[in-house]
Amino acid sequence: MQRHSHFSKSALVSIIAGTVLTLSATTYAADDAKNGAMSDAWLDGKAETILLLNENLNNFTINTDVSDGVVQLTGEVESNVDRRLAEELIASVDGVKSVQNKLTIANEEPIGEKINRKYVDTKIATVVKTRLLMDREVAGTDIDVASKNGTIILRGFVESDAEKDLAEAIARNTNDVEKVQNKLKVSG
Repeated sequence: MQRHSHFSKSALVSIIAGTVLTLSATTYAADDAKNGAMSDAWLDGKAETILLLNENLNNFTINTDVSDGVVQLTGEVESNVDRRLAEELIASVDGVKSVQNKLTIANEEPIGEKINRKYVDTKIATVVKTRLLMDREVAGTDIDVASKNGTIILRGFVESDAEKDLAEAIARNTNDVEKVQNKLKVSG
């Protein structure tokens, strides 16, 4: 005796639809994971390109790493402005969810030290200029004095080589002066 199983048409459609949906969901999940990795790779390439094309940044010192649309910036830049510029450029890329900016600033000097250095430079330039103005043998009004990081820069005109050497000696013998660049010109 033969048994015949009869499935209704609606039951058969339900089984086929369930199988198709299960296979589609599995395929979609695999494709989604694959697309996520491809999307991260695309974002990483786009971020690198944007940094490379910006002439204000050194792309070779900035690293990008992308995971689930989050871009992490590491490496070193010259200033806080460069640090913020890199972050803003990457944040503007379509598909970037957020930016983790871990860039460090090369030779970052604490603000207190910057202020102190500028104060010392201003002070020693003022002292040198005053000493040149007070000396009877030097035409101090014709000499410009600048200071940068303890180095005095003398510019202007003097009447002789001896006066040029005397101006340099006065600058060199001033407290806190580390070096003198004598760019004075003899006019006579």
